[in-house]
Amino acid sequence: MQKTIGYAAHNNNSPLAPFNFERRDPLPTDVQIEILFCGVCHSDIHQVRNEWGNATFPMVPGHEIVGKVTKVGSEVSNFKPGESVGVGCLVDSCRVCPDCHDHLEQFCNNAEFTYNSPDKHTGGTNYGGYSRQIVVDQDFVLHVSDKLDLAAVAPLLCAGITTYSPLKHWKVGKGDKVGIVGLGGLGHMGIKFAHAFGAHVVLFTTSPGKAEDAKRLGADEVVISKNPEEMEKHLASFDFILNTVAAPHNLDAYTALLKRDGTLCLVGLPDRPHPSPSIANLIFKRRRVVGSLIGGLKETQEMLDFCAENAITSDIEIIPIQQINEAYERVLKSDVKYRFVIDLASLQQQEG
Repeated sequence: MQKTIGYAAHNNNSPLAPFNFERRDPLPTDVQIEILFCGVCHSDIHQVRNEWGNATFPMVPGHEIVGKVTKVGSEVSNFKPGESVGVGCLVDSCRVCPDCHDHLEQFCNNAEFTYNSPDKHTGGTNYGGYSRQIVVDQDFVLHVSDKLDLAAVAPLLCAGITTYSPLKHWKVGKGDKVGIVGLGGLGHMGIKFAHAFGAHVVLFTTSPGKAEDAKRLGADEVVISKNPEEMEKHLASFDFILNTVAAPHNLDAYTALLKRDGTLCLVGLPDRPHPSPSIANLIFKRRRVVGSLIGGLKETQEMLDFCAENAITSDIEIIPIQQINEAYERVLKSDVKYRFVIDLASLQQQEG
């Protein structure tokens, strides 16, 4: 075992604080990674505050990890020391179920998450990316292009793939009219990808002040969702709407905007259910309300390659780890454009 340091929550009411712990020594198929940057996801806050009811403490959050390979196991052939790599929300799965065979490891019933998940190798709990290093099986490590700003790549490992995957699965492309609900960590990536795929992109927001930024990111139109007249202009006109909002709200306003056979896809996970949508709204136009998670490893690598080819990264604010508790409060106030990323070099101060 190897000693390392990170930041952990020790209960659901405690601030994150320095935490010394151990990582396993690399096994034959493992890759050891020095973590350079880790994105701050809203789900990190849900987890450390036990809002989803499954927290194990102490908890080191973080599943948007970018770093450099420092060591590889004897059976590793796809990675070498010094290479830039990423680790997302998954670090293992059963490898044998239908989901795994279809490269959809995110749906595996025995998926092993990057943190707050049992570690089958040690019998303990996985610790995430708010730390100096991590050891991960090679099949769950991703190649990252050095053509991109590595700090701005980090949020692609969750916010990026969470929006890329449904847009690809429902075949969004040129000529489609696509709505993005919410302009935050997920929404800003949804705009970028939908624009890159050639769609006509409309942002729905409650904040008029976000219009200019949305258009900078690639939106063709901005609709203020609390303005009934603006919403009514778009009735029955959308092929696809990606709803990134993680708070419970009425979905009927958006299902009414879908064309016949249109799709409303939910990727925000609220801590309480949405009100049930109107069945009539769905039946009379054969509309769909669906959900989507992250992508599997194959699709995540595809997304990273697409981003490298099209110069797509997240809009970020870099912080030292010592500001993580303040960053959490700012996330809850939507006071970030559009993703915090921790510079893990700041942990050297703790080690010193």
